[in-house]
Amino acid sequence: MHLVVSGASGATGSLVVEQAAAAGHRVTALVRDPGSFRAPAGVHVVAAQVVDDPGVTLPDGADAVVSALGKRSAKDPAPVCTDGVRNLVATMRRQGVRRIVAVSASPVLRTGYGEPWWFRRVVRPAVHRLGRDLYADLEGMERTLRAADADLDWTVLRPGYLVDRPAAGYRLVQDANAVGNVHRADLAAALLSVVGDPATAGHAYGLASVAS
Repeated sequence: MHLVVSGASGATGSLVVEQAAAAGHRVTALVRDPGSFRAPAGVHVVAAQVVDDPGVTLPDGADAVVSALGKRSAKDPAPVCTDGVRNLVATMRRQGVRRIVAVSASPVLRTGYGEPWWFRRVVRPAVHRLGRDLYADLEGMERTLRAADADLDWTVLRPGYLVDRPAAGYRLVQDANAVGNVHRADLAAALLSVVGDPATAGHAYGLASVAS
């Protein structure tokens, strides 16, 4: 599979690129500054301003897009994920690419379905207040994907709190939140797993590492 990874230089995106290349996929990494990105052997690196450029293009022969876009700071008011995915969706439509998997976050599911009642009532409101701009951006991104249902086969992963630890295995919960922290290596593995699974299209999945 030819995978295009957006946000490839970030903490999660770089792991997606690494794992995808190790699994034998053809990988194109979209990054702002190719000179500062150390790509694994065989990975094609392309300079792309995905967030700012509505005319961004995908390489010929792309089968799917993995969006690991994210804000550099939770206090950044810019709609990084919304604008970036909107531009990706537009170019996917132009170029006839249907499959996209994107990273969101568990607080985007405002019902908190799947979480303990006390967590939904006490913790979630505080999390939303502290990350107001962050989660508003991710909500906008998810709305963009849902609005493109007729043209795209999208899947969203909503991890809980991310930690930089080795892969431990993970569990996915369809249309609900999974309770527990998420190792970034597990998030990367989950993105690569669902991108090749058409049965996951049109759904959002909660994600937690099994060791959390």
